[in-house]
Amino acid sequence: MAGVALVFLTGNCRNSSETKNRSAKTVNNTSESTTAANDPLAIHRRAIIVDMHADTTQRLVDEKVDLSQLLSDGHLDAVRAREGALDAQFFSIWVEPELFGGGGARAMRRADEQIQAVHDLAEKHPETWELATTAADIRRITSSGKIAALMGMEGGYAIDEKIENVDRYYQMGVRYLSPAWSVSTSWAGSSGDEVGKTRGLNNFGKQVIREMNRLGIMVDVSHLSDPAFWDIVNTSTKPVIATHSGCRAITNVPRNLTDDMIVALAKTGGVVNVIFYPEHIEPGYTEKKKKVDVEIASLVQRASDEEKGDVAHKKLARDRVRREEYLKRLPPVSVARIVDHIDHIVKLVGVDHVGIGSDFDGVQAVPVDLKSVADLPNLTRELLRRGYSESDIDKILGGNMLRVMEETESLVH
Repeated sequence: MAGVALVFLTGNCRNSSETKNRSAKTVNNTSESTTAANDPLAIHRRAIIVDMHADTTQRLVDEKVDLSQLLSDGHLDAVRAREGALDAQFFSIWVEPELFGGGGARAMRRADEQIQAVHDLAEKHPETWELATTAADIRRITSSGKIAALMGMEGGYAIDEKIENVDRYYQMGVRYLSPAWSVSTSWAGSSGDEVGKTRGLNNFGKQVIREMNRLGIMVDVSHLSDPAFWDIVNTSTKPVIATHSGCRAITNVPRNLTDDMIVALAKTGGVVNVIFYPEHIEPGYTEKKKKVDVEIASLVQRASDEEKGDVAHKKLARDRVRREEYLKRLPPVSVARIVDHIDHIVKLVGVDHVGIGSDFDGVQAVPVDLKSVADLPNLTRELLRRGYSESDIDKILGGNMLRVMEETESLVH
């Protein structure tokens, strides 16, 4: 981006054994207190940082990665999470409908495998990860120096058009649900396909939203069609969230929210969590990406054909080529662009209605100065540069979503 100076934080990152117990952060010396008050990394570490969306769950299932180790690829593992001072990660439970079906036993099995993988992560590595389902859990786990692992369902395919399955997944630990991903369900329109342009929620879809309200599952509108969005905000009696979206006024893609949508979502008490994916935050990126996709189509297909594994592994092979080629062929995007979207939301509805949802491990490109979770302090540095206070940053990095979780939980009946 022209005119933007890229600022990197170096030298003070924590190692993987360092905890984040805020009771140990008290500074007695006045000069030390002043330094800590003005230090971006100290401000960053004091916040409770909640990332609302990462697709690392599929890596746990399909690649059997060990998140306790520093990985040579991808965006998230425990070592880099410690460096980036991450406190709570919502792991996406995502069923790719073209690979696993838009419902039925296969879709449910795919969701269940991912849920089990998150449970296994906490059970195998209790020194680092602990399963959380409430805001109080996050605060407690953070104070112990561990990372909270939570789950959200991206797309309602595993609901299988059965209302009792909403409660089933609540009991398994799911704490947010988006009714559709990029493929519409029969009961909710998606922003990613043709039918979604006119499909909102049908009666079953509205029943699902009411059941989520009753149970205490947050309602996520990321990926939803415009008609479905409006049906949701008019149906839900609890705060509505977007777990990983941007502003359409800046980047005009269907996945993003219009100003009217942001205002309506904020009126519910909800939060827009800004995505890190360049296509959804950088104007004109989609057109450039489409040209590159044409150029690399044969490389992508060859990688898929040569992969001898199942459909999930063929997709991994295709995405691997895309990551490599996008890095070489597409213009770099800075963390400053994420903050542009945060600024826009703050100007529209105030600082109480914005958060972060990286989409790590679910995208093939990321900002050049936010290559992984380890680089999260660069986001705080940019927020400080723009004049945000420590109180504002606390809200943006996690405080606002903790509030929404608490409000959702408190209204359960």
